[in-house]
Amino acid sequence: MKFYSTNNKSYQVSFEEAVLKSLPPDNGLFYPTSLPQLDPSWLQNLKTISRVEIGLKVSSQFIGDEIPYSRLEQIIEETIDFDIPLINISDQIAALELFHGPTWAFKDVGARFLSRCMAYFIEGSSEETTILVATSGDTGGAVASGFFNIPGIKVKILYPKGKVSKVQRMQLTTWGGNISAYEVAGTFDDCQRLVKQSFLDKDLNEVMNLSSANSINIARLIPQSFYYFYAIQQSESDHNVICVPSGNYGNLTAGLWAWSMGLSIDRFIAASNANSVVPEYLDTGIYKPVPSLQTYANAMDVGAPSNFIRIMELFGKDHCKMKKHISGFSLGDDEILTTIRSCRNMNNYVLDPHGAIGYQALLKNLKPSEQGIFLETAHPVKFLDVVNKALQEPVNFDEKLLNFFNREEVYQRATDDFPSFKEQLISKLS
Repeated sequence: MKFYSTNNKSYQVSFEEAVLKSLPPDNGLFYPTSLPQLDPSWLQNLKTISRVEIGLKVSSQFIGDEIPYSRLEQIIEETIDFDIPLINISDQIAALELFHGPTWAFKDVGARFLSRCMAYFIEGSSEETTILVATSGDTGGAVASGFFNIPGIKVKILYPKGKVSKVQRMQLTTWGGNISAYEVAGTFDDCQRLVKQSFLDKDLNEVMNLSSANSINIARLIPQSFYYFYAIQQSESDHNVICVPSGNYGNLTAGLWAWSMGLSIDRFIAASNANSVVPEYLDTGIYKPVPSLQTYANAMDVGAPSNFIRIMELFGKDHCKMKKHISGFSLGDDEILTTIRSCRNMNNYVLDPHGAIGYQALLKNLKPSEQGIFLETAHPVKFLDVVNKALQEPVNFDEKLLNFFNREEVYQRATDDFPSFKEQLISKLS
């Protein structure tokens, strides 16, 4: 399969090129020339198929023979070597828990898949690859874990100062080795802008072989589509509504691709915090990116979501068509706290702030005949201050934290000014 730029359909590259380049030179995003259609009989037998087989079937539709089947099977096995269970919260609502990986967030699957695909493609190369990644909280930790000690790759993670939780920050800054962290004096949108400008800068690309591990990279999106197959595989209903807590909208894009490939999902809810640019577009038909706001659900503090371009591409920029399949929902900080508290009291289940938005969206929007599934994207331990504030008592997750709290933090400070950041990157080469 080929992948074209959303800014120029005639610019097409292989899967390998899309993975290693991350972004087309025209600042578009790579998009498959066609979304594959899965055999209906295969989909009907989903409950009898293993998670690895599902991952192989789905990913091979995009990759073809660019990675040998046996190597792809190994990549899938290493990518999803932890549980992804569907947990009933109430009679009508279930959580797909995506936090059982090494950094307790849904980004683990995409980062592990990407790192292993990239490792395959650069085997035997004498040229070092530098991964630039912006994070609003969870991506960076997953990328650090996925790429740690991968030969031939260095990772540079940009995160916004004071806008990630303590646990999230320590998952960025305590690795050492081939992982470097940059604390940027700005927002996630500033971090993302610095990464994109770096890819488009001629000088940097002459001295560094740059790639990205953000959800702008096609190899992050493909494995995230597995979640939706695993959700439907475990559901007992034929009328599933899936609610996706959304920041940069890569996860929702992956779900829409799964649906487009033939997976039976009745509709989607795009659930956001106060950074509600996409829910507002769904309501009004007007897309207006704005500076991001800091919230309790910090991994979704994105005012200009990159992957919305891919969602627009899927629906041919047709607002009415999109609204038939996706509705929007947003929740403020006070309501996040109330939802965490009420869900624990009613269901004995502790939500993280992002899952709280997904859960509340289903409470408000489900019809009696529908089964709601929300993606619980991160473990509540990553947001202890918020969870403790909501529950009005401390929650003990010490067993998860000991490994990180005993490590030394190392990071570099950076401004949101691109020329200064560029100079900082180049200086590290000398």
